[in-house]
Amino acid sequence: MQVWNEYLAANKQRFLDELLDLLRIPSVSADSKYKADVARCADAVKKSLLDAGCDNAEICPTAGHPIVYGEKMIDPKLPTVLVYGHYDVQPADPLELWHSGPFEPVIKDEKIYARGACDDKGQMFMHVKALEVMVKTNTLPCNVKFMIEGEEEVGSSNLGIFLEGNKEKLKADIVLVSDTSMISMEHPSLETGLRGLAYMEVEVVGPNRDLHSGVYGGAVANPINTLAKMIASLHDENNHITIPGFYDKVQDLTEAERAALNSAPFDLNEYQNELGIKEVHGEKGYTTLERTGTRPTLDVNGIWGGYIGEGAKTVLPSKANAKISMRLVPNQSSEEISALFQKHFESIAPAGVKVTVTPHHGGEPVVTPTDSVAYKAAAKAIQTAFGKDPIPTRGGGSIPIIALFERVLGLKTVLLGFGLDNDNIHSPNEKYDVFNYFKGIETIPYFHKYLAEMSN
Repeated sequence: MQVWNEYLAANKQRFLDELLDLLRIPSVSADSKYKADVARCADAVKKSLLDAGCDNAEICPTAGHPIVYGEKMIDPKLPTVLVYGHYDVQPADPLELWHSGPFEPVIKDEKIYARGACDDKGQMFMHVKALEVMVKTNTLPCNVKFMIEGEEEVGSSNLGIFLEGNKEKLKADIVLVSDTSMISMEHPSLETGLRGLAYMEVEVVGPNRDLHSGVYGGAVANPINTLAKMIASLHDENNHITIPGFYDKVQDLTEAERAALNSAPFDLNEYQNELGIKEVHGEKGYTTLERTGTRPTLDVNGIWGGYIGEGAKTVLPSKANAKISMRLVPNQSSEEISALFQKHFESIAPAGVKVTVTPHHGGEPVVTPTDSVAYKAAAKAIQTAFGKDPIPTRGGGSIPIIALFERVLGLKTVLLGFGLDNDNIHSPNEKYDVFNYFKGIETIPYFHKYLAEMSN
């Protein structure tokens, strides 16, 4: 609508400046030394909701970091959209790989560089500014609620408790989330599913103390060597995961589904060049798009043990550790897969070591319906803003709470993301294109408009 474009154009610099201010707050939920900053960021989000036009907004304490709730209710008879996002961010390490300070946002080549620029402050803030556009132009067509949490990057452990205790407050018709990506701005897409997650930590302990590798090497099992062998055995020569029962509930796509998925624009050479790799790697018999969106995986996210300081220390370490994540596909259960992993990993440990497996957070895979009014409203919003229909895709990442929304609140979710796969989320030099930020603010009001119209 013309009035939206005019308001956005008149306030463009302020919208950008306000996002940069939010990105300056180091709201790292995983590190306790940032606890005060996380709380400060929650306050900033609350203020932004009130400034945008929410009738009320509040900080909701949890056993961990707080949840920010806000709402703009214009008529209970109209559809209600529950916007979910998160204001917490990943740790910025390794700091030496950033070309600018992770919490000192800079704009370079029309891209915003900062931790949280895409995941998820930039995408979450689009909804705040979209609400402002609609409220200030007196064109808001439906009710909007916001639930912005501060623990997404550490597993959202308190969100389920909040949902259970606030079902009436959170009552809505659909959840709208922008924490995902598009193929490109030239090829807009809508994600129709996400993989689940099972996250584990393992520890292998050998002797009761670090030993001299010359005196004891060759006679005592080295926990690092042992852990490396155990991890290597979790994949076979075809990169197929070897945990018994791991694939029992995995449903293969039909040939028609595979053909549709692989029809999305994808340049393998460009993909490899952008990552600086000579060839792709993964489960034999599947394409890159299939491997990253529709197949389960197992990856080591971190491994440590022994001496890693400067110079040399000839030590046979007492223990070794690793963090391992498994991405899951529909019908797999994070609880079942965690149990299968633990049983298998303990079973393959040699007698000379003791193994401990500690499950961390998990989440269930989800598939969103493409025949719903909300999905059709999102598709039409993209078509209006971009001038072309969105391509349905499957996301390789996980947002564990999407399944939680359905189980506790009975709500489906629309994944209206504007990030790109090369935005370096969770990595140094995270970025978000200025164009994408404003394109999101332009598109989101159309979603609300079409949802209200189609719901009549």
